[in-house]
Amino acid sequence: MDISHLDWERREWVREAVQRINADFNRSADTHLIKVDLPGFEAQTLYLKDESTHPTGSLKHRLARSLYLYGLCNGWIGPDTVIVESSSGSTAVSEAYFARLLGLRFIAVVQEGVSRSKIDQIAFYGGETRAVPPADIYAEAERIAAELGGHYMDQFTYAERVTDWRGNNNIAESLFSQLSMEAHALPDWVVMSAGTGGTSATIGRYIRYRCDISAKTSLCVADPENSVFYDHFETGDPDIRSQSKSRIEGIGRPRVEASFRPSVIDRMMRVPDAASVATVHWLQEILGRRCGGSTGTNVWAALTLMREMRDAGKAGSVATLICDGGERYLDTYYNSDWIKAQGLDLAPYLSQLKGA
Repeated sequence: MDISHLDWERREWVREAVQRINADFNRSADTHLIKVDLPGFEAQTLYLKDESTHPTGSLKHRLARSLYLYGLCNGWIGPDTVIVESSSGSTAVSEAYFARLLGLRFIAVVQEGVSRSKIDQIAFYGGETRAVPPADIYAEAERIAAELGGHYMDQFTYAERVTDWRGNNNIAESLFSQLSMEAHALPDWVVMSAGTGGTSATIGRYIRYRCDISAKTSLCVADPENSVFYDHFETGDPDIRSQSKSRIEGIGRPRVEASFRPSVIDRMMRVPDAASVATVHWLQEILGRRCGGSTGTNVWAALTLMREMRDAGKAGSVATLICDGGERYLDTYYNSDWIKAQGLDLAPYLSQLKGA
């Protein structure tokens, strides 16, 4: 049976959409890898891959690009498709960017209390938002997509499968390529926090795929308070639930998400929220810039591993990510009134950080 004229028109639109996304990628430089020399760690080096330099300002730019390409190539997205996503903010910002690039309507279902700056950024790219209680974001996104005949991106299900974990300039391949000329080219640890679990799955799989890397490097996933990923890793229970939302936007989940893959993780670490927030204030002094809360979670865990290496007399390196910039969180992590209202005492953690 011949393909209809309308089907060919849709096929041509998809071809052009994929071309637009690939051209946008081709215009983008890779993100920088920052070497951080810290007092007290003469034989251990910290590396930060700065994902805040993407066009939409966060690590989620990579995920959004991959989700669109996956949806287009699976035939789920066409010229009139309404794109719907459940997101705490950064993924929605990035998906709104690509929706505008393709001329599509975009609706983000966000948790109540998401930072105003993220809502404004979604709107800047032409996206719409619907704020609901944290437990309702999945069902509401599905409902809206069904009502409008749209496509629910569902990052929490698809994040671990939309990226080619064997290479194709994914974040793991990029990281290890940038480390290749360093004194400790193969880090002892890569540290990653989990929101969907997609990035940790990509990194963990890539480490195992590259036999030269797997002989040296391990993956540690850092989890904030009010998240079930750590407990799931420890117990294997897939039905754990939390009634509270994570204070650290973008990471931590109240349920075990389909994209979270504990089998590729070597170690998990629970990081107190006060430690995460204290670390971004400390990092501001170290880097001369603000970073988001999930970066604080990553770096606190990385420093913990570096102390263990130092105590064991082991030289080497630890690599982690700057997930996004801190400008989005001026009303939370960089606001003393918010910190006080949350009951977070940063002092003991700041003291530990300054003493290395």
